[in-house]
Amino acid sequence: MTNWKYIYFVGIGGIGMSALARWFNANGFHVAGYDKTLTPLVQKLVEENIPVTLEDEVGSIPGDFKADPQQTLIIYTPAVPVHHKQMHYFRDQNFLILKRSQVLGMLTRNLRTVGVAGTHGKTTTSSLVAHILRHANVNSTAFLGGITQNYGTNLLLNEPTENLEEVVCVVEADEFDRSFLTLFPEIAIVTSTDADHLDIYGKHEAVLESFREFVSQIDDNGILFMKDGLEIASSTKAKVSTYALKSGDYHAENVHIENARFVFDLVYPGGTIDGIAMRIPGYHNIENSIGASAVALYLGVAPEKIKEALESYKGVKRRFEYQLEEAAHVYIDDYAHHPAEIEAFLSSVKALYPGRHVTAIFQPHLFTRTRDFAEGFAESLSIADRLLLMEIYPARELPIEGVTSEIILRNVSAKDKQIVGKDNIIKILAGLNTDIVVTIGAGDIDTLVEPVRNLLKNPFVNN
Repeated sequence: MTNWKYIYFVGIGGIGMSALARWFNANGFHVAGYDKTLTPLVQKLVEENIPVTLEDEVGSIPGDFKADPQQTLIIYTPAVPVHHKQMHYFRDQNFLILKRSQVLGMLTRNLRTVGVAGTHGKTTTSSLVAHILRHANVNSTAFLGGITQNYGTNLLLNEPTENLEEVVCVVEADEFDRSFLTLFPEIAIVTSTDADHLDIYGKHEAVLESFREFVSQIDDNGILFMKDGLEIASSTKAKVSTYALKSGDYHAENVHIENARFVFDLVYPGGTIDGIAMRIPGYHNIENSIGASAVALYLGVAPEKIKEALESYKGVKRRFEYQLEEAAHVYIDDYAHHPAEIEAFLSSVKALYPGRHVTAIFQPHLFTRTRDFAEGFAESLSIADRLLLMEIYPARELPIEGVTSEIILRNVSAKDKQIVGKDNIIKILAGLNTDIVVTIGAGDIDTLVEPVRNLLKNPFVNN
């Protein structure tokens, strides 16, 4: 890493990319980058004196970063479109260009790495592991796929040490574009292997094969903590332990809701941690906390420290994030973008607020994902009492003929449903009688969070 003086990120505003940018910036490198949108995350980077351009032009790249290809490393995200001008320039000028995952793999080679993988649940689970270790004063660093509420960042830095092998590095291992295959962890968690990213993989079996390859890269003397029932254990030589909500070597008992909190006992091979009261709701989050606790116990963290950490964990931004909790309105925002995630989220909302009316605003993410999981989306969204369905957020994709939000809407069982434009959502919402409101999706629906919160908090001002 010392060969480079300048690091330029193409797609710097991505959650994983921005964490890496922060790491380089904190360690004395000159960092700059491009992103297409001035999101809150990009704004935060700018505030930290990292130059970010929103123009895909060669002229917008700082001069020092173009001066010598031998001194500048280019890091890009696969989400960048193929026609990107800056990427073409860097290739033509023979700059070294690496994926974020490749660089992350290089950084973690000298650390005790915990790789957290899964088609869903990995962001919360990895941030839970990081929080438990930080609470227990384990010297650790973490590259996370979300902004932790406890620390306000997606990067946790370790304390300086001469022995890097003592540092535990928690990494969110992303299956998109097979990025996680650059990692060779000592410890791994696999939360789920559902079909997803079929625009990359083609079929579910290819997704499973990628996860099998990932677990085959775990150190032979390491350990895999796997959700009970997954079909990947035979692909690793490492020790395998299982966990789940109700089964496995690590599981929960006496699960109940008390004072609007999910409470449970965590059963592990050496005993039980009684009466854990989670601040973050959801049966799926109990399961995530079990997987994270299994890793912490393996690393020698005391059970009482684990309980304290779980009870003080505030969650990740846009993962079951309460925006408003008042007598008249409850408003929760969530990043869910896969049918299984939406089902887990809405089921937990219904469990927390039995008998209450739920209005869901959902923005589908990607044309391919909408096409591949239209029926699953319709089924999971039918848990809501009312659905306001936005148009598809394309991200890196071009439109696909016949693939619109309508193919989801027509199979939603709720009678109160409609497709809405982003520009008129607030106006439509203002005319509705709402109780519990949730926003769901991974696109730019996050830009609606503040307007929705303001409307619900001050309905008469906005009408």
